[in-house]
Amino acid sequence: MSGGVGPSSDISLPKNENFHHTKSQSHQQYRGIFSFRQLNMLAIIIVFSSSGMVSLEDFSFVLFSLIYIFFLSKIAFPKISPQTNPPIFNNKILNLYVSVGALIGLFLPIAYIFEGIYEGDKEGIKAAAPHVFLLASQVFMEGVTFNDKFSLPIRVFVPVFYNSRRVFTIMEWLTSEISKVDQAEYGGNMRRVNMGRGLAAANMVFWCYNLFGFLLPVYLPKAFKTYYGGKSND
Repeated sequence: MSGGVGPSSDISLPKNENFHHTKSQSHQQYRGIFSFRQLNMLAIIIVFSSSGMVSLEDFSFVLFSLIYIFFLSKIAFPKISPQTNPPIFNNKILNLYVSVGALIGLFLPIAYIFEGIYEGDKEGIKAAAPHVFLLASQVFMEGVTFNDKFSLPIRVFVPVFYNSRRVFTIMEWLTSEISKVDQAEYGGNMRRVNMGRGLAAANMVFWCYNLFGFLLPVYLPKAFKTYYGGKSND
């Protein structure tokens, strides 16, 4: 991840990058078209889309990101051959950061949604689903850009683009959870109300920090410095 949910999303992109560049290119040839992580994320995307929990707006956003990534890779940030993308970070603390992001951003919200199905909390499911769908899409898209056909700025674009979008979906999720006790049709209990509020608030804090405290001020400048530094040496 690089600000996502694992070694292939928002926060784990640095880790993913280190992992892939410490392995030989021949190792990548045995990964197939999609990695195991991507297949898991694709399954989440399909389930959420087929269940009607994903709005047309969010689905269109993912489709647009795919098209725009290929546009940027051809026009703005083409691959600099024979330049390789060296790892930007080599810090074991990022492993913990990635794990926390995966737990807060993906695993707990999925558990919250499944419990909501059992509890009949339709509003809670509806509010949390966009964030999970977009985060799963982000992890999948980061995997797409993690090959030698895409330059480093393209890899950075994915977590920044998706994280920016998800901040708004998390804000809507938090607003929904805060107002939930005033909704007569809600049949859940206060334990779930408090759990939903805490989870939404934790995601808001974590991903806002990820975007404004890590991706934009740290990861993005380093990536561009590496990219343009290699370009000037060609």
